[in-house]
Amino acid sequence: MAVFHWHSRHRNYKAEIASCRLEAAPLEFGDYHPLKPITVTESKTKKVSRKGSTSSTSSSSSSSVVDPLSSVLDGTDPLSMFAATADPAAVAAATESSRKKRNGDDNSIVGSDFEPWANKRGEILARYTTTEKLSINLFMGSEKGRTGTATSAMSEKVRTRLEELDDFEEGSQKELLNLTQQDYVNRIEELNQSLKDAWASDQKVKALKIVIQCSKLLSDTSVIQFYPSKFVLITDILDTFGKLVYERIFSMCVDNRSTLPDHFSPENVNDTAKETCLNWFFKIASIRELIPRFYVEASILKCNKFLSKMGISECLPRLTCMIRGIGDPLVSVYARAYLCRVGMEVAPHLKESLNKNFFDFLLTFKQIHGDTVQNQLVVQGVELPSYLPLYSPAMDWIFQCISYHAPEVLLTEMMERCKKLGNNALLLNSVMSAFRAEFVATRSMDFISMIKECDESGFPKHLLFRSLGLNLALADPPESDRLQILNEAWKVITKLKNPQDYINCAEVWVEYTCRHFTKREVNTVLADVIKHMTPDRAFEDSYPQLQSIIKKVIAHFHDFSVLFSVEKFLPFLDMFQKESVRVEVCKYIMEAFIKHQQEPTKDPVILNALLHICKTMHDSVNALTLEDEKRTLAHLINGFIKMVSFGHDFEQQLSFYVESRSMFCNLEPVLVQLIHSVNRLAMETRKVMKGNHSRKTAAFVRLKGTSSWTAFSSNALPSECPEFLLICSHALCWTCRTSSASQDCLCQAPWRGKQPAFPRVLTLPLFFSLAADAFFKAAISLVPEVPKMINIDGKMRPSESFLLEFLCNFFSTLLIVPDHPEHGVLFLVRELLNVIQDYTWEDNSDDKIRVCTCVLHLLSAMSQETYLYHIEKVDSNDSLYGGDSKFLAENSKLCETVMAQILEHLKTLAKDEALKRQSLLGLSFFNSILAHGDLRNNKLNQLSVNLWHLAQRHGCADTRTMVKTLEYIKKRSKQPDMNHLTELALRLPLQTRT
Repeated sequence: MAVFHWHSRHRNYKAEIASCRLEAAPLEFGDYHPLKPITVTESKTKKVSRKGSTSSTSSSSSSSVVDPLSSVLDGTDPLSMFAATADPAAVAAATESSRKKRNGDDNSIVGSDFEPWANKRGEILARYTTTEKLSINLFMGSEKGRTGTATSAMSEKVRTRLEELDDFEEGSQKELLNLTQQDYVNRIEELNQSLKDAWASDQKVKALKIVIQCSKLLSDTSVIQFYPSKFVLITDILDTFGKLVYERIFSMCVDNRSTLPDHFSPENVNDTAKETCLNWFFKIASIRELIPRFYVEASILKCNKFLSKMGISECLPRLTCMIRGIGDPLVSVYARAYLCRVGMEVAPHLKESLNKNFFDFLLTFKQIHGDTVQNQLVVQGVELPSYLPLYSPAMDWIFQCISYHAPEVLLTEMMERCKKLGNNALLLNSVMSAFRAEFVATRSMDFISMIKECDESGFPKHLLFRSLGLNLALADPPESDRLQILNEAWKVITKLKNPQDYINCAEVWVEYTCRHFTKREVNTVLADVIKHMTPDRAFEDSYPQLQSIIKKVIAHFHDFSVLFSVEKFLPFLDMFQKESVRVEVCKYIMEAFIKHQQEPTKDPVILNALLHICKTMHDSVNALTLEDEKRTLAHLINGFIKMVSFGHDFEQQLSFYVESRSMFCNLEPVLVQLIHSVNRLAMETRKVMKGNHSRKTAAFVRLKGTSSWTAFSSNALPSECPEFLLICSHALCWTCRTSSASQDCLCQAPWRGKQPAFPRVLTLPLFFSLAADAFFKAAISLVPEVPKMINIDGKMRPSESFLLEFLCNFFSTLLIVPDHPEHGVLFLVRELLNVIQDYTWEDNSDDKIRVCTCVLHLLSAMSQETYLYHIEKVDSNDSLYGGDSKFLAENSKLCETVMAQILEHLKTLAKDEALKRQSLLGLSFFNSILAHGDLRNNKLNQLSVNLWHLAQRHGCADTRTMVKTLEYIKKRSKQPDMNHLTELALRLPLQTRT
């Protein structure tokens, strides 16, 4: 192969940049602009058909700004309005539906501060469960007396329906036995769906039968532990039935002329609707058994609005008295709870009936200790402490209804009634749970006195203290009582032997302690928790409560220097030994730190604690960790790193970054953040050292920083952190600035040994720093260690393309790096070329040649008298050598070596399967010579012609690309000093395909 000598062409970068700028063109205001609103022209076309002639059209147009989302704001949708164009009634219905969506249901009388029943439903179903077998008794009724013909006489119709009800109650019985809890729930849900299906098919009597039979199930307490959940399931069916009946009657009040107003009166209801409403009440009144008759009538209580203004206020007292006939106290209290729930929905202002239900319950509460209930508990094997909590959901709901917007004096009355009943613990607990926290907090000492006098046989005292603590977490007691309250409560809590009972109470009172006391009291409480939960590793069963304690402590201690000075805080964290829980706790601590830490810190107590916490999060990352989780952990660790500052103690700051680099090496975003942090540190160092001409100070800073910079760089893998090059550049700026304290130092020529003496002595303020040199050497030495496959977004991908991108950027950085005085010319470039030569590239890959082409571009840029870019205060090789001929000769020799490798690779591609690659690489090399080479040199000119023919030799070249390239050459030949390209263009023929 012939030897080709490289000759770089002279570059005038300023002129080239000026020639590439876009021409400015004036833009009138009337012209199109992408941010202008879109104007849509709507054309209305009317077809006119005439006999014996073709149809003609007439059109009109109007311009308007159309927003496709505007219709959403008025509650309508395009499909509904389109369908409504043919039916005016549908338009009215759509408008009414939209109005209801905007304004809400007119029956939403209770405010948002009232907790709805729906919020309690799930908790009850989850808490009151059973493993015993359940049963369902259903009376399905017979089919006799059914007729397929309609009866015209109204009296006959009423008589037939009453007979159907009688037949239903006297019909055949169907009993489902040995049902599991889930089977029971599924069967109830099926009944609920059957109710809806029967109603939809206009089988109103069948729907009523289903509701009656479901209501009867509420009289069954055979599996008493499941009764609260059974009540929830059955009342769901009753709610569905009440809603269906109300909507049915309401729809009958709507005619073609008008609709009922939002707040209608019975005078607005037509006779047909009233008659239907009365018919439903008459049907229900004919139910013989008390419990289903009560529940079904209560479910349609709202329908009294159609009959009389006083209907609801008259029915509530009657239904309240009806409950007195229910003998079982558990069944009766849930019946009262349902009546209170319905009453709050339709008439929350009628407080008298609510209070009456509670007072009636107090009168019958002694039945709990009667023989009937006690015998029932013995038969079912249920202890009194397990039986009494079954009342809690019903009692809590009744008290919530009573206490809603109730005056404080009512609480005093309730407390007095509880005292008359001997301070029953169950009642006292419901009172504290229902009334406003402010009312309870002001009477804290009174409640503590009542709790002390309670009998613990049925309801433990620690549950009462827990309820009191929940109130005190929301409202503050009198300041003079706070310490005594804590002492009285903790006397009881600390004596609890059961770890679960203890932690359930301690979790609540920790917040009270944090709200009103100092870290000393909090430390005492945490120590007591550790003492109770450590034996037998009881903490393993109480992670949720322990997590809650941590959150409450952190929520009240925003000063982390104070928080970490709490002696028992870190030992408390040691109890979280399950990794997933421990990581969640660490994440919460870091979130709080990032949120509340306002100023950067260098407090060693904070740093040591948070480094330990961040290390815990980092070490949890493994091959199965999701990418979202990795990003979350990296974000928290980065937030901590950003908040650490040692001021102008740059050595300490850099030492912290080095330590963090070694601790968090598995999270790439953290490495990137550390790179940026070191970058900022370099810039800050430059600012501090700017103008400092003290040689002693400069040398001190340089020597103290070199070891840390080198330690950090030796751990930074370039393939992982593209920002590595940015650090190298800023490190170069920093070290050169600190090295140039003396303005009269001489830069020794980088010629050693057998090299001739450097012809010029440069009096420049420059000593190349060992630290900056260490960065670049580290980057080069780590290239062979780049793994062949890397993980990107959870998938393993080849790393060669990323390595290629990094090396191209690295060459761009090397342009500004001056040669080291103790090494040869272009030492770093030679070292990098050696690494590239020894690197094992992928088979059938041309990336090595692409890298060599980038090296050729770099060497061409280095041969210019003035480089394209510089770093302030750094003298690059253009200043050091000043276009010296020997430097240019060394540069040309290196270019020739690189060219030989490129041409050798092109020769190896002369195979059928590689001809396409040969064509592309040949054209790419041609373009490199065209851009960077001096084509006035005959050998380089001839090489470019050969490459042009090589690209087209086997018909693999893209004709369009070749044409555009030739046009570009002809255009450049018209520029000054480019006449030689005219002859070149004549030697570049375009081959045609046949």
